[in-house]
Amino acid sequence: MITIYLIFFTAFFILFYNYIGYGILLYGLIKIKRLFSRPKAPAAPFEPPVTLVVAAYNEADFIEQKILNTLQLNYPSEKLEIIFVTDGSSDQTPAIVARYPSVKLLHQPQRHGKTAAINRAMKQVKHPFVIFCDANTLLNADAVKHIVKHYAEGHTGGVAGEKKVIASDAAGAAATEGIYWKYESFLKKMDAELYSVVGAAGELFSIRTSLYTPVEEEVILDDFIISLRINMAGYRIAYAPDAYAMETPSSSMEEEHKRKVRISAGGFQSIVMLRPLLNIFRYPVLSFQYISHRVLRWTLSPLSLPLLLISNIILVWTGAGLFYQMMLAGQVCFYLAALTGYQQAKAHRKSTLFYVPFYFLFMNIAVYQGFLRYLAKKQSAVWDKAQRSTQTR
Repeated sequence: MITIYLIFFTAFFILFYNYIGYGILLYGLIKIKRLFSRPKAPAAPFEPPVTLVVAAYNEADFIEQKILNTLQLNYPSEKLEIIFVTDGSSDQTPAIVARYPSVKLLHQPQRHGKTAAINRAMKQVKHPFVIFCDANTLLNADAVKHIVKHYAEGHTGGVAGEKKVIASDAAGAAATEGIYWKYESFLKKMDAELYSVVGAAGELFSIRTSLYTPVEEEVILDDFIISLRINMAGYRIAYAPDAYAMETPSSSMEEEHKRKVRISAGGFQSIVMLRPLLNIFRYPVLSFQYISHRVLRWTLSPLSLPLLLISNIILVWTGAGLFYQMMLAGQVCFYLAALTGYQQAKAHRKSTLFYVPFYFLFMNIAVYQGFLRYLAKKQSAVWDKAQRSTQTR
């Protein structure tokens, strides 16, 4: 029975730490750090030349809106180079981009995936800083200004922007995506204040051009690999919550599921490729953040969910006390709420009370599927974009 108790408390600790405890610990560490740090002097105006790179695949329905949004960015036009890469697009995306002479079009009929497209685009970048953003997002007008100001600090190797999920008529996991990203943004803010954002999101992030090294074409999560390799080179990734990319949630539960499984498969690939980061003696602070915020979510946390439930059932079955009975009751209520959320999602009804546990379970199930896909090497790096809810911006 000692083994069962050990499994129960280990699983409980991992889940609590990964989703709640890490945030509490970060908050405490930041409070201590502030006691020994001096307030930073306001940075001088900083407007260096910048290149904006957008990789687009079959985005004809939205690409013109994206181009117009990009041309309206509040940054000196003579200092902002805009590159759109449309490799493999078989619709009118390249033709639409070609109508705008101020936008540099890179197109080839072969489709090798987003990572290959970014590698090709980077050969054309001459400016010291480059910003990447997705073709299905819109940026706020001052996004570039808010990103580049962080480079006034020489230790900053990259900058992670904010992702905002706009409410739509989508239901289920897709609608709850916004809640998840609000929580992620909170953790990113604290991660950055302690040391560095752990893995930038591809919707909007930036790097020093000189720090870019070509990424293997089989890489699934190019943004994650690029930003963490910059960390490994001794630089931090700053966080710019006032620079944000806006997008609607996935158009359906099935589309969001497809996206989550792909990300999970990419997560396992990234852990293998970035295995030096698991050595906390080599990268003390960065590895602590990386393991706590990312690795646990893709490995031990999903495994802890069934272990916690099974060990709890065994303990109650063998006569454990009130605490274990209450824990089991809480777990049963959680899974019933998740099941209700799933049924409501299928019926296209909204209820945050049930969607939150549903989305949490939904993400963790996707991790298992992503792991199997990674083992079977069935996840291609060639991106298959998820369908989004109707853009109404």
